[in-house]
Amino acid sequence: MNNSAKNMSGVYNIMPTPFNEDETIDIQSLKSVTEFMLSSGVHGITVLGVLGEAHKLTDAERDIVLKTVIDVVSGEIPVCVGTSHPSTYGCIATSERAIELGASSVMITPPKLMRPSDAAMRDHYLTLANTLEAPIVIQDHPSSTGVYMSTEFLLDLAGSELSLSNIKLEDEPSPKKASDLLSQNAEMKIFGGLGGIMFMEELRHGAVGTMTGFAFPNVLVRIYDKFNDGDLKGAEELFNRYCPLISFENQKYINLPLRKQAYYRRGIIGSPTARKPHAPIDQMTLDELDKLLHWADTQGDK
Repeated sequence: MNNSAKNMSGVYNIMPTPFNEDETIDIQSLKSVTEFMLSSGVHGITVLGVLGEAHKLTDAERDIVLKTVIDVVSGEIPVCVGTSHPSTYGCIATSERAIELGASSVMITPPKLMRPSDAAMRDHYLTLANTLEAPIVIQDHPSSTGVYMSTEFLLDLAGSELSLSNIKLEDEPSPKKASDLLSQNAEMKIFGGLGGIMFMEELRHGAVGTMTGFAFPNVLVRIYDKFNDGDLKGAEELFNRYCPLISFENQKYINLPLRKQAYYRRGIIGSPTARKPHAPIDQMTLDELDKLLHWADTQGDK
């Protein structure tokens, strides 16, 4: 098993998948937003997550996205790829394809079961760990998956297989669960999420970084760097300054189209199009977004 799982840390920004107005993949914008991630100083990127609208892509389109991103990244930073699938068999196939195309790690949610079963979930993840030649990031986000994974369950997985020690923790309240896990297994690598809204608290509780789609990844990198340099006050001040934008972007149900609008309005992608169906955004909300983006521009953040 690839031991690079030990080295995963920092800000892994979750990439959007840009579409043209006819909902076909916008390859040029995909290259542009990947280059933007590199210029933002992120430590890694995560593609084909929820923000990447992975569930709305065909298998052929997944390949196009991965090949394009990995070609632009050209080994500069790690690329984590969402490869969740309802079946263990399908998850293995999807993951192996991502690894073949250059994925550094794969992010996998627990499969939804007709009747919740820790034994079935444990078998799913252990089978993956014993099959895949790349680190696995377990996404713990019960509000979207409908699957609750207890602290004891995650500790058992991490204790059974090193490659299952990376957790994208989005089970609220995430800071406490991070502390609970790390107090019993300090080798676990906890990444925050939830749009970055609890980033400072997660870092203080032991998280090694975050995986989120916040459209100003350079801000997250600066917060992370200040925190790790021991400048806790500076990290807190920067986080608190951007909290209104972080909170606004992370509004439930419209966070995906909002983030696409943020990228579009800053000239990073050519269209804010999201694949239907998706929640609409009203004009007043767009006006409020413009005000926040103008404010961010006055701070010197692009």
